[in-house]
Amino acid sequence: MSKLHIDSVTKTYNHKVILSDIYMSCKTGEVKGLVGRNGSGKSTLLKIVFGSVNPESKFVKIGSKVIKSISDTRCLINYLPQDNFLPNNTSVKSLINLFLPKENRTIVLENEYIKPILNKRNRDLSGGEKRIVEILLIIHSKAKFVLLDEPFNGLSPIAREYIGNYIKTRKSSKGYIITDHDYENVMNLADSLVYLKNGFLKEINDKRELVELGYITKTIDGNRDD
Repeated sequence: MSKLHIDSVTKTYNHKVILSDIYMSCKTGEVKGLVGRNGSGKSTLLKIVFGSVNPESKFVKIGSKVIKSISDTRCLINYLPQDNFLPNNTSVKSLINLFLPKENRTIVLENEYIKPILNKRNRDLSGGEKRIVEILLIIHSKAKFVLLDEPFNGLSPIAREYIGNYIKTRKSSKGYIITDHDYENVMNLADSLVYLKNGFLKEINDKRELVELGYITKTIDGNRDD
């Protein structure tokens, strides 16, 4: 079992503290849910962990390897951004062959959502189809840890359920950190939750704490905090 250790993450924008001495961890076989209001810094935190945004300070380690730059994340951390990132003029089949190691290609090529669109170019796909392709490419990459930023964006309810179940069945060999505006899917999927507010990260031990914190009005099972 590998562990992603994130510590001492601090980030400011225009003298405003976005992240303040953040600590978080995730191990393989775990889905960690990251929740918080719009603009709280969730995406910024994931980008810092991945290495695409530079903070004032950070310490990121997987096992004994310290991650100092984005080049260090190769085969260790992969990141799904909010915006589509695949080249438009390339077919889905070519994208799979380009982005995935040989041993992981067949399972995606034969996926029920992917087979009907294999010969389509990325620019001709719907928003939901693009998102599914991107998610599957990230999940089946060599990375031990996967950061998913708004994975359910643009997906139909059926596709959201499918992707949630897909992650559950594939999590034994990877660790996942997921954030999404669709907090119910995140909460249903996550083995553990953390809540980001005013630059600080709080571990959530009971979902009713999110009611007390004013993030939601009731828990998913419908019970209000009385």
